[in-house]
Amino acid sequence: DRNPLEIEEEGHIDFMIRKAIAGGASPLAAYRVASWSGAQAAHLHDRGLIAPGKRADIILVSSLEQCDVLQVICGGKVLEKTFFSRKTDLSVPEHFFHTVKRAPITEKDLLIPATEKQTAVIGIRKNSIITDFLQEELEITSGVKSSCVERDILKIAVLERHGKNGNTGLGFVHGFALKKGAIASSVGHDSHNLCCVGTNDSDMVHALNTLIGMQGGFAAVLDGKVLAKLPLPVGGLLSASPAEEVNKALKELHQTLALLGCPLPDPFLALAFLSLPVIPFLKLTDRGMFDTVRFTLLEPEKHA
Repeated sequence: DRNPLEIEEEGHIDFMIRKAIAGGASPLAAYRVASWSGAQAAHLHDRGLIAPGKRADIILVSSLEQCDVLQVICGGKVLEKTFFSRKTDLSVPEHFFHTVKRAPITEKDLLIPATEKQTAVIGIRKNSIITDFLQEELEITSGVKSSCVERDILKIAVLERHGKNGNTGLGFVHGFALKKGAIASSVGHDSHNLCCVGTNDSDMVHALNTLIGMQGGFAAVLDGKVLAKLPLPVGGLLSASPAEEVNKALKELHQTLALLGCPLPDPFLALAFLSLPVIPFLKLTDRGMFDTVRFTLLEPEKHA
């Protein structure tokens, strides 16, 4: 789950090694996990350590603790910087496109009918994919519950997008701290449905319909206008554009989210795990709010 911008600014596996060692891990254990253990887990038995008969994939560093890579040897060949300047055309099979099979929605699709003020709310933990199971009271207007921006209780929606059933799961979340607008993403482990958090239904609808229109990606919307976006048309998860273009779009998205008031370091990563119903304690699927401890969907009235 390292995106191109993180790789550019922090590094990839080298960053993970540095972080593990800084956190107290034995340097040799960290390198083993990053090489041999990973290869074994993936059944890539021809690599992962330096030994006769193995692939000659080797990095040279001056410091184990800093993992400052001085040279890379891949398959016995020394990689030079000029190698990465070669531009190649990416050929993606047609069936990887047009995977968002969902008709545009309206504000009516995001209404949450309710009769009880007591509401189950997903609580975001900063820098964690674990969430809290909160209980809050929300006002009911004309039989419908809405977001309470002042208390940072925002509406969240998960839309099934694979053309299977057209489900829409609705609930509330605390921790994004958006003061205005909405954000949406088609990256949502493991089902990768459309997920959106917002301060108002109008912007949420516009954000979700933007994703549907561009066949997946990230979008930030304010007052019915798309402020920033990153199309991910390959399976709704990947871009066929160069990393430089992807990083530029990611930077614009992060800057936009800061303007909308979100303090999270990577709001889209947080959003991606809110629909994963195997991580404690409360998540949202396209079928509704899910208690991962009891491993059951909440009854509609208990979260509506």
